[in-house]
Amino acid sequence: MIMPNDTNPLGNLMGGNLLRWMDIVAGICAGKHCESAVVTVSVDHVSFQKPIMVGDVITLNASVTRAFNTSVEVYVEVYASDGKGHNTRRCNDAYFAFVALSDEQRKPIKVPVVKPLSKEEQSLFDGASRRREIRLILGGRLKPKDAIEVKTFLNEA
Repeated sequence: MIMPNDTNPLGNLMGGNLLRWMDIVAGICAGKHCESAVVTVSVDHVSFQKPIMVGDVITLNASVTRAFNTSVEVYVEVYASDGKGHNTRRCNDAYFAFVALSDEQRKPIKVPVVKPLSKEEQSLFDGASRRREIRLILGGRLKPKDAIEVKTFLNEA
């Protein structure tokens, strides 16, 4: 439940508080999938679509969309409803990337694969390589000319 100390003077949930909760939920999801400690390496495309007000109850859903060598992408959706459970609405979403670490030396370790089971999961899985390339470009770890998935997507659009 969103309490007054979570909100701005207008009674809206502060974005930073929501991002913190989303990061925690995404980290739990990634850690369970990897069966190891994980660290957040990026957050992309945070979308604040609808306000969440004081007194609202929120639900955060997280799922691993794809695993790469030592990293996973997690998609988080946020739903809000009033205190009685009515007026449920999708308010926010974001993609988080995590790297799995060994317990002892805290070095990156290989992560289990993801097998999409539904059309929605397949769609998220298919888009993950492109989102990863964009993260790598923005982080200075990949040159745009080497972004094969992004180029393919733009040529098809």
